[in-house]
Amino acid sequence: MNLAKPRKLVVGTKANLRSERLGFAALTLVTLLTVAPIVLIVGYILVKGLPAISWEFLTGFPKNGMRSGGILPAIIGTLYLTLGTAVFSIPLGVAAAIYIAEYAPDNRWTRLIRIAIINLAGIPSVVYGLFGFGLFVIFLRFGTSILAASLTLAIMTLPVIISTAEEALRAVPSSFRVVSVSLGGTRWQTVWRVVLPQAVPGILTGVILGLERAAGETAPILFTGAAFFLPRLPNSPFDATMALPYHIFVISTQVPGMPLQIQYGTVLVLLAFVLGMNLIASVIRSRARARRQW
Repeated sequence: MNLAKPRKLVVGTKANLRSERLGFAALTLVTLLTVAPIVLIVGYILVKGLPAISWEFLTGFPKNGMRSGGILPAIIGTLYLTLGTAVFSIPLGVAAAIYIAEYAPDNRWTRLIRIAIINLAGIPSVVYGLFGFGLFVIFLRFGTSILAASLTLAIMTLPVIISTAEEALRAVPSSFRVVSVSLGGTRWQTVWRVVLPQAVPGILTGVILGLERAAGETAPILFTGAAFFLPRLPNSPFDATMALPYHIFVISTQVPGMPLQIQYGTVLVLLAFVLGMNLIASVIRSRARARRQW
């Protein structure tokens, strides 16, 4: 009985292995070139800004033309603007994404709407600021207020939330929908109880990306709600407010003799605010992914 000789498993030639190593080395180099500047910038801000961080700096009001005192009004104002943006943008963005992904027919008009949403995400923020100034401040007579600024930032963040939420909904396997409908669930019950919970991690990604951009923007709030110097806390949504991005712009360019320590300390607080939002969202997203069934 003749037995065929077993063939040797060829893992790869030396040329292939060399190419693979070169590819990994190139990817590692690109990663380092991308990450290293970010680490250096954050480290530089930490070194320059940490000496300014104190309890008085975080909880006090600005004094002496903002050259001393604290930045509490700017911190609270940024928090109000971010919360206002979330209130207006998240329900509308997720609802629009649900309609486009689950209900809208796949035709020319739907494709045009998707293209328009993508294009809106690339419009400069100063354009949104001028639009919000004309619509909310002048036409609707909200004045320069938290409400006008929040609505402007919400419009700016809507394209990001809609696009990412739609992709997250479409990523849910179709078998989930088929099983839900076969068990007697309506279309809305399928979306609400099956598809939407499975898409939460992806939706959170878009929400955080949009809110982080809103928290760090200067141009939209410059026209609609930010105050140059306001050493008090706002009392209603129709009041103007200080905000960290605009405050950084003002103390860096408009206030002569401003200590660099205060400038970098304010930048560090804004950076911590944004990174804190990202950390909270990452924890929620990780828990949602752990419960995901696919």
